[in-house]
Amino acid sequence: MKKINIAIADDEQLFRKGIRFLLEREVNFNVIFEAENGQELIDFVTNTEEFPDVILMDLKMPEVNGVEATKVIHKTHPNIKIIALTSYGGKSFITNMIDVGASSYLLKNTSPKMVIRTVNEVYEKGFYYDEKVLKIIHENIISSSGKRIKSDLDKKLLSNREIDVLELICEQYTTSEIAEKLFISPRTVEGHRNNLLLKTQSKNVAGLVIYGIQKKLIEITPDFNL
Repeated sequence: MKKINIAIADDEQLFRKGIRFLLEREVNFNVIFEAENGQELIDFVTNTEEFPDVILMDLKMPEVNGVEATKVIHKTHPNIKIIALTSYGGKSFITNMIDVGASSYLLKNTSPKMVIRTVNEVYEKGFYYDEKVLKIIHENIISSSGKRIKSDLDKKLLSNREIDVLELICEQYTTSEIAEKLFISPRTVEGHRNNLLLKTQSKNVAGLVIYGIQKKLIEITPDFNL
């Protein structure tokens, strides 16, 4: 079984130790680092030889906060998936973290089961949004004043195969599952996904899902991602 390497960034030591204890009870989780601020985390990622697959990131931390740390790490190590885990549930906090490349957003009062599920989902599929976050994304998309709205792109921007791949990504299929459904290799799926990222100017798979919502490839329903 492939172990998921995890790093935790939070300035509250008691919370860090508690979440680490929770995560290390899972046989496929391996917590490799704890940081009490964003700068410690950036320094670790810059110098380590064993990279985390997933980071649980608090927002309000001294020296460098979670938004800035996410921005830096996403730019230098885009393959590392970042989950915001914070006490702040306001729209501006959620929007900022998604904009800088977060793959998911959790509140600290969420259940342990949801934290574990989110780590697994983000590792396997590249994103995980609950109903509240999806609703905020949808509101930003339909808002006429939203700065994050992409202009309507040429319908010929994406090939038919790329649209097929995008639709399956939005339906939460993994790379291997998409390959099986489309009778192509996983490497070909990865190629299409990279092209989609470039063409839609998305930061990560989570961004592709947002694009899919915008283009109405998926609908926001009460049972989506629940």
